[in-house]
Amino acid sequence: MSPSFPDTKKSGSLMDRMPAVRGRLRENADLGKVTWFQVGGPADILFKPEDEADLAHFLKNLPRDIPVYVIGVGSNLLVRDAGVRGVVIRLGRHFAKINHDGEKLIAGAGALDGHVARFAADAGLEGAEFLSGIPGGIGGALRMNAGAYGADISEIFLSAVAYDRDGERHELTLKDMGFSYRHTDIPKDWIFTEAVFQLSFGDRDEILGRMADISRNREESQPIRSRTGGSTFANPPGKKAWELIDSVGGRGLTIGNAMVSEKHCNFLINKGAARAIELEAIGEELRRRVFKTHDVLLRWEIVRLGTADKKPEGKAL
Repeated sequence: MSPSFPDTKKSGSLMDRMPAVRGRLRENADLGKVTWFQVGGPADILFKPEDEADLAHFLKNLPRDIPVYVIGVGSNLLVRDAGVRGVVIRLGRHFAKINHDGEKLIAGAGALDGHVARFAADAGLEGAEFLSGIPGGIGGALRMNAGAYGADISEIFLSAVAYDRDGERHELTLKDMGFSYRHTDIPKDWIFTEAVFQLSFGDRDEILGRMADISRNREESQPIRSRTGGSTFANPPGKKAWELIDSVGGRGLTIGNAMVSEKHCNFLINKGAARAIELEAIGEELRRRVFKTHDVLLRWEIVRLGTADKKPEGKAL
């Protein structure tokens, strides 16, 4: 059961319960603007910590009954229309630093996957090229063991730092992470702040060539110019989610202003004025059809966060 707390939209009391911080606290912060879908309601409080010490202090001193969520760059995030109750933490510029020590690459959890791949390439380090094909940041990549083009995070992972709900710092090894397909065993309320990856020296031109191939492949096969959120569902064992969706007439399916991509039917698209409830409803319709036809229940890869509004008015077409 979710913890109870005051209705901050009426009482305005939640900000009064926030610890003193050096970072930025905002009330009623519009989350739709920071997601790739460009939909969703506000967070009661949005906190951008100044650094790790600020984050730890905030977590240690925040009352336990106040829910806390963390978001990255919003690439695989669907914020529901009524918004998010409690505190949403978003890591800013301090957490986006990238460096390397020989063949070890150190990246903040707020660093974009593509920036990490490019930094590695410029340093003549190979092994991170696949990150150039993954929208999002390193924190989310760690959380879901992100992968593409035959590789995933677990293959280059060396260590990570995360903070728990009590503000305690944890240094995590490969064994601690418990990686599996698009999953890690780390508690959902822990916040990653940094990761170290083991790469190897290679030929810079060859590395950049492989990244260019990935970029061309994405451009040709994915709706990257649309308001989308990346892959919607994880691939079931031995199957491809897009093939299952295609087989049940999912390609091009619409509900209101939400649509299944014609280009790649494991992507949902906001055609311009979609609500989160429409995008979620079309995803659930795909799951229903696939389960009915193939007895396979698709698992959401898109993170859905917040409180749902009313049901969508339109039907699947």
